[in-house]
Amino acid sequence: MEEKKFDFNSIIGFVLIGVILVWLLYQNQPTQEELEAEKAKQEQIDAQNVQDKPAEAEFVQKNEALIANPQDSTAIEQAKTQLGAFAYSAGLPSAKEAVTTIENEVLRLKIDNRGGYISEALLKNFKTYDSVPVYLIKDGKNASLNLNFGTTDNRILNTSDLFFEPTVSKNGETTVLTMRLKVSDSKFLEYRYELKPNEYMIDFSIRSQGLQGVINSRQPITLDWKLQGIRHAKSASYENRYTELHYEYEGDKDDYLGQGEFTDDEEEAVSWIAYKQHFFSSILLTNTPFTKAKFTSKNVAEIKDLDDKDVRVTKEFSSTMPLELQSGELNYAMNWYYGPTDYKILSDYNKNLDEIVPLGWGIFGWINRYLFIPFFAFLSSFLPSYGIAIIVMTIIVRIVLSPVTYKSYVSQAKMKVLKPEINEINEKHKDNAMKRQQETMALYSKAGASPMSGCLPALMQIPVFYALFNFFPSAFQLRQKSFLWADDLSSYDTIAELPFNIPFYGDHISLFPILASIAIFIYMMMTTGQNMQTQPGMPNMKFIMYLSPLMMLFFFNNYASGLSLYYFVSNLITIGIMLVIKNVIIDDEKIHARIQENKKKPKKQSKFQQKMKEMMEQAEQQKKKK
Repeated sequence: MEEKKFDFNSIIGFVLIGVILVWLLYQNQPTQEELEAEKAKQEQIDAQNVQDKPAEAEFVQKNEALIANPQDSTAIEQAKTQLGAFAYSAGLPSAKEAVTTIENEVLRLKIDNRGGYISEALLKNFKTYDSVPVYLIKDGKNASLNLNFGTTDNRILNTSDLFFEPTVSKNGETTVLTMRLKVSDSKFLEYRYELKPNEYMIDFSIRSQGLQGVINSRQPITLDWKLQGIRHAKSASYENRYTELHYEYEGDKDDYLGQGEFTDDEEEAVSWIAYKQHFFSSILLTNTPFTKAKFTSKNVAEIKDLDDKDVRVTKEFSSTMPLELQSGELNYAMNWYYGPTDYKILSDYNKNLDEIVPLGWGIFGWINRYLFIPFFAFLSSFLPSYGIAIIVMTIIVRIVLSPVTYKSYVSQAKMKVLKPEINEINEKHKDNAMKRQQETMALYSKAGASPMSGCLPALMQIPVFYALFNFFPSAFQLRQKSFLWADDLSSYDTIAELPFNIPFYGDHISLFPILASIAIFIYMMMTTGQNMQTQPGMPNMKFIMYLSPLMMLFFFNNYASGLSLYYFVSNLITIGIMLVIKNVIIDDEKIHARIQENKKKPKKQSKFQQKMKEMMEQAEQQKKKK
């Protein structure tokens, strides 16, 4: 009966892949100390908000008194006391709770008179996991924009409390909305929105006219933007994993706050800020970079509760940016983007916005940008479904990598042929580890074999593995695309709901991860064998062989089914390739004959090998002297 071989090199490759998976899943999980610190901080903020509410309520009450009766002299005086020169805006007909709607084919925006900011941002062509329209801002409750500034008569005002006057016009096919907070008919602070046809990008500007003597140039002017990410996906925890704050600074550098709860103090020269919610994003861009900006990201729901069906929002983002006056006036040309986190759409703007799509760093991102994204787009353009496109791409990737698989298996075959001689050396020098190692290395050198030659091909596949690990969860094209029993390739597939929740696994059973785990187990059985022996000082390899499929089963149960489909098909193809190589291509007798020929040829050692040999001989001599 043929002895089955223990392939330690393949195990190393799988262990490395497993380590990468664990690192990817848990690197940014907040510690208990961070959670407690954030909770204490939030309690302090809530306490402060409670203290501020009476004053805010009094201001609103006085302002509404003027709205109800603009001729009331008492109300006018109260407004002047509160607003100074901006009391003029409170006496206009527009000083009431009202919204103005502008829209195009893909986007509908509602802008509130109070604050002049967007109270609703609806993406017309998309639905959530439960068939509800996708709102990035809804009812003005999850987002705010406030300009805080001082006046020359020593008042501190917030635009979120004040009423703007709306005016809608057309510039060709572009809808233009101006929101003006007036001091007089010709003096005002203006927010200007320009919405073009079929565009998610909105031209936006903040400017003032005639306010040199009204805005206090000695007081800081800050723009505060806040947003709570509305849940759109079936798994709140999975969506939260890809929900994060990104920004660009100092020209072309970009960074993000990560998956946990963070505050980034005062980045310089910030040119855009993105609140990314996995597949949808809200982005503020400016042509005049903010000199400094402060960012905060925190989890609204407890992480342990993120799979709760009642979770409605995931993270809360906030940014504070100082604005600067130019000749006593404000003049900032900006843009808003409310739309899908689609690599192609974002990259077409040529503003580095595609960096918010998590394609991986370094070579991994390069592989996705220039290889997998265009290749997958090509395949999906003519194949009948995205699931078929994943399968075809997987087949092609595995065929391209088959030479690497072949090289790995040839290395295994060489080691298998040399095994009797290695056993003989081990038995001959069982009491002398140094001599045993010397003769083993000499045998490898003469035969032209190396134990590392099987490991290196496995390591070469890691960039492809990691690139695809990032590609599938970020591929917007897969969102709500069905295949076989999976109704959404961007989320997990479900074949059974569990009446309880299993830690790290979830409250459902996904079939694609099960199939992928079985395929990995079969592959490892083929390459490692059932009768593997554990070397002294090494971990139990049989345990690791069972651990890898188990890790796949647990960790991928909540991941995108498109990713699990890829790994299932990939391992099936790898098993097929291995069977062909083993039974058709590889001939153990020919390999043995070739090794014997190599052993007869004089082998010139490199300087490094000579040095290592000398060092080992010196160590052996010192040992004998002792």
